[in-house]
Amino acid sequence: MTAQRAVLFVCIHNSARSQIAEAFLRQMGGSRFEAASAGIEAGRLNPLAVEIMREIGIDISGSPVRNVFDLLRQGKKFDYVITVCDDSSGERCPLFPGQAERLHWPCDDPAKLTGSREEQLERIRLIREQIRQRVAWFVEERKL
Repeated sequence: MTAQRAVLFVCIHNSARSQIAEAFLRQMGGSRFEAASAGIEAGRLNPLAVEIMREIGIDISGSPVRNVFDLLRQGKKFDYVITVCDDSSGERCPLFPGQAERLHWPCDDPAKLTGSREEQLERIRLIREQIRQRVAWFVEERKL
């Protein structure tokens, strides 16, 4: 049996993208991965993210919103740190001690979506599917 790999997903506020990625890794990776998420600046959970995940049977409504710097101060160690924000925001993510492999999966920020509620939901569903595909690829690539 292979040791569990710790994965941290990071975005700006830990309000949508990183929460979605964490939930998908928990679902797809099973016991092979320990999934966590955090924000560069912890915010509050995006209600649209909660809604679009609930549509596919995943409840993230009770997920804690964390600050990445708190995890760093606690000495948390991760095998992978995956940023799911835009390029400039991803550069603000701190380096974690140890041998963490850093990956960057740029995604649009759901907090910046405009238009009607339905238009925003449609766009965040696309972001959700983009993240789902990347997590599925990540899990598949790390099969032993």
